[in-house]
Amino acid sequence: MDPDTLSKAFVDHYYSTFDTNRAGLANLYQESSMLTFEGQKIQGSQNIVNKLTSLPFQQCKHIITTVDCQPSGPAGGMLVFVSGTLQLAGEQHALKFSQMFHLMPTPQGSFYVYNDIFRLNYA
Repeated sequence: MDPDTLSKAFVDHYYSTFDTNRAGLANLYQESSMLTFEGQKIQGSQNIVNKLTSLPFQQCKHIITTVDCQPSGPAGGMLVFVSGTLQLAGEQHALKFSQMFHLMPTPQGSFYVYNDIFRLNYA
């Protein structure tokens, strides 16, 4: 599968899962994974999922505007940069966001999120 197709499939899966069942994101991270969420660094799959499931909103919808990807390093990793909007339930205005994922291959032939950086974009 080419990098563009792979990154699009990952992004579709990630945000669909985030919007419907955030706890289901646990299998995309490992203990070595790190999330930087609005400047706060969190390491480890369970800690990351705890952060994501404790966000102060229950329902949201991500609308993806762009997905850019690049191969990363000799180990077969991939950088995926996403921009879009985040619509929170009950809010009139959507929030703009950017997110970067560094995906690394697993021995089983899939990928996991090694690094994840999320920022809201305020205008």
